[in-house]
Amino acid sequence: MNLLMDQINGIIIFFSYLFVILGSIIIIYGGLRAAITFFYRESTRTAEKYYKLIRIDFTSRIVLGLELFIAADLLSTILEPTFNEIIILGITVTIRTIIGYFLDKETKEM
Repeated sequence: MNLLMDQINGIIIFFSYLFVILGSIIIIYGGLRAAITFFYRESTRTAEKYYKLIRIDFTSRIVLGLELFIAADLLSTILEPTFNEIIILGITVTIRTIIGYFLDKETKEM
């Protein structure tokens, strides 16, 4: 039974780290893509025309990255569900959810 629990904990830890890494990669990729696109458009004097599209593209990647971070936090809290960990998770998820909501809302308004 202990061996099974250790394997399950290992799987949960693996996916928690995987989600953090994937979320980071998506946000970094979105930032690099937005910067490169912006500077390319700026050099061709069409940046103003494409600025909203660049922001929408980057914002959607930030929102996806934040959702992966939330999933990673949830998984890591499963392993150590102390009261302090649950409070920290609640605050972190609330902040990330609010940021994600407003970024998503802003994207839809554009």
